[in-house]
Amino acid sequence: MEAGKLIQTNGERARLSNMALQRYIMHMLKLRSLILVFPIMVSTLAAPSSPLPRKSPEFAIHQPSGKQIMLSSLKGKVVVLEFLFIQSEHCLRVAKTLNNLNNELGGRGFQPVGIVFDPPNVRASGESLVPAMVDYLKLTYPVGYAAKTDVDAYLGRTGTEVLNIPQVVVIDRAGTIRAQSGGRPGDPKLENEDSLRSLLDSLLKENPRTDSPVKSHPASATKTGR
Repeated sequence: MEAGKLIQTNGERARLSNMALQRYIMHMLKLRSLILVFPIMVSTLAAPSSPLPRKSPEFAIHQPSGKQIMLSSLKGKVVVLEFLFIQSEHCLRVAKTLNNLNNELGGRGFQPVGIVFDPPNVRASGESLVPAMVDYLKLTYPVGYAAKTDVDAYLGRTGTEVLNIPQVVVIDRAGTIRAQSGGRPGDPKLENEDSLRSLLDSLLKENPRTDSPVKSHPASATKTGR
């Protein structure tokens, strides 16, 4: 056998690596996520999060390309952050929901962002799987990676609190968190496409230069106090 045949080109290596990652994600889509089931069973034990609405802290999303998205750079848009585990089937379903809504509402100023982080006590990092996840799900919005400690700090979690996934955070054009799905006051309807579309539609109609929203969303009214 010729020596040249034993050496794969960089392109071949990249192609094979990407195929392996896609097979992994396809495998995960067929499994029921144990990581998801456990937090749902004990979610009533989660400590309450900070009240809504509240100003969104700054946050950095690291993209596979090496570039970094600062959350503050998206001010003026209605932003939905999904903090997710690639290992969770449910998280990937929510990612597809955000993709549908991005294709529908992106032209009006809606901007979803996916943020992959790693489950507690897991050695392997999901960071390397981000490009394959984006490719397999054909996502049309940015997806990056963040360390769990940074995610906890943004969400105001302590290490002893139960972690519900995905964590969906809705931020209005003025940079204020108006709704989120995790924690005791969280709204699980944010993971439902029709409910989330209704909330986004109302937020997209708001004028960021005014203090009062045009219309409060029924599902989040008790949480926002508006």
